Amino acid sequence: MADLAPLLAHPQPIPAHALLALGALAAGGLQLVLPKGRGAHRALGWLYVMLMGAVAVSGLFIAELRWIGPFSPIHLLSLVTLWTLFRAVDAAYRGDIATHSRAMVWLYGLGLVLTGAFTLLPGRAMHGVLFGG
Repeated sequence: MADLAPLLAHPQPIPAHALLALGALAAGGLQLVLPKGRGAHRALGWLYVMLMGAVAVSGLFIAELRWIGPFSPIHLLSLVTLWTLFRAVDAAYRGDIATHSRAMVWLYGLGLVLTGAFTLLPGRAMHGVLFGG
């Protein structure tokens, strides 16, 4: 069973960032398996966009890893995520569903699943949540 205590022991915005990411992981996962193009898809999609936007913005305030001054790859990832969200929503409004779909799948796979896997490394907050310590 997951123990949130190691995550909640970190200073903000790390706990908020992680919990928002878990919400986006769930909403995005549902989007991948549920029927597309209906009202439920649009409503869940907006939830996913809001969660991903909040994950990206909260990521801008995380400064644990410092590679160049106060910046790290997570800051670039946050900016790319915000830009991709904008482009994906714009594509949907323009009726370019192929671009919309591709952008959203890439965001889910690279922005959540792949980057989330790095949070499972020893010493990281989510490692403590799932594996203890």
